[in-house]
Amino acid sequence: MPDQSTRTVLERFPAGGPRGSWPADEYAAQQQAQGQPARVVMDLRTDSFLVIADNPAA
Repeated sequence: MPDQSTRTVLERFPAGGPRGSWPADEYAAQQQAQGQPARVVMDLRTDSFLVIADNPAA
């Protein structure tokens, strides 16, 4: 049976941030520290980083 989980976008960050700055990763780490299963993915269409949370199907 295929995975029926959904994803929630928690925050969006532009890919063109200052060199050495990782705001999407920092935000995801903050969410993880609070118990939210967050991770960073790249949206190539919009050239941005998305912090997402996977929500398992009920």
